[in-house]
Amino acid sequence: MYDIAIIGAGPAGASAALFAAKAGKSTLLLDNDKSMTKRAWIENHYGVEGITGPDMVELGKKQAAHFGAELVAAQVTDISKSGDGFVIAAGENATYEAKHVILATGVLVELAEKAGVATKPGTEPRIKTVIDADAAGKTNVPGFWAAGTCAGASVHTIITAGDGAKVAINVISELNGERYVDHDILKTN
Repeated sequence: MYDIAIIGAGPAGASAALFAAKAGKSTLLLDNDKSMTKRAWIENHYGVEGITGPDMVELGKKQAAHFGAELVAAQVTDISKSGDGFVIAAGENATYEAKHVILATGVLVELAEKAGVATKPGTEPRIKTVIDADAAGKTNVPGFWAAGTCAGASVHTIITAGDGAKVAINVISELNGERYVDHDILKTN
């Protein structure tokens, strides 16, 4: 059983996976390769002069994998509560188990609705429905979290990436039983 499974490897999902894996949590990142970021050109992202959406998505997945996240290319079809966690159905009869699930599916909320997660009207232009998550990313289903656009965050990649990191830190903190902080120190010679 994974500590954390993240559905969607766009900026929110890959950022969540990077933080979760770097914190030493067994992390699964499932992605169907349909991120809306793959159609973007990004030059309003702090620290980035300009990058294509496809390159940003691949870089995010690479960073998450570098810290130990397991990446699986598959379409998730169902998420159901089971015991102390969740069973995730994906691809051709594959299933995965996780203690916590972070949904980072962009504009898509059908998986959440199917799993009994509450939704509400969106406030961003062209985003009709979002997952009803609190400021930490928690939903009405314990252990089921939401990050990024599907949780009501602005569609801008810098905002969804930050939201994914924030939600992952909150999940890690809950798993650890104390607030988690990840600060790297500049190495000197």
